[in-house]
Amino acid sequence: MPKLDERLKTVARQIRTTTHVDVGSDHGHLLVALLKSGRIKRGIAIENKHQPFENSSRALRGLSAEVRLGTGLAALSPAEADSLSICGMGAESIVEILTATPRAVPRRVILQPNRQPELVRQWALQHGFHLQDERLAKGHWSYHVMAFQHVGEGLDSAYENIDRAAALLFGPLIIRRRDPLLMTQLRAEENYLSRFPRLAPSGVERLSAIRQLLAMV
Repeated sequence: MPKLDERLKTVARQIRTTTHVDVGSDHGHLLVALLKSGRIKRGIAIENKHQPFENSSRALRGLSAEVRLGTGLAALSPAEADSLSICGMGAESIVEILTATPRAVPRRVILQPNRQPELVRQWALQHGFHLQDERLAKGHWSYHVMAFQHVGEGLDSAYENIDRAAALLFGPLIIRRRDPLLMTQLRAEENYLSRFPRLAPSGVERLSAIRQLLAMV
């Protein structure tokens, strides 16, 4: 069984279902671990390039899984999978995949963007996916691992009684837990941003949100 790094271990802990699809699986390691641990019964890997397709095909050979060559969820039929993971991409790419073929998006979605997690949270709020859990995983930087469930209309309770701007940037559940990894990250970023005499409006908003959260500790 391939050894998962802390990031993918955190993702794997959010998955326990019958059929799971992983988009951009690269080497298929997440699906191999899920299948061999019994957390899923069937896996589908979707790759849009030939080398990752070959990598995943080798890794998943002999297991209850298949690898498809295609773009995003265009290679998946509606209701074919119970849950979906997309990991290790920028949030822009993740949101593009989710919005390109909305009928194929399963009701449970686990997402791990490498940057701008707020874009993923905004997508979820706009499309009726409520945040069920969110964790920070250590790696080259702090990775946000978010688990969403499609609920439909109605306010996501994760955002109740919490500053919306800060929650979108840093994660409402992580903020509520006062995650030590988040606090360390915020202190380092506050120190970095404070060095600049002038910031773009987005930087000013981010620094304000950081200082507000640090003042709550």
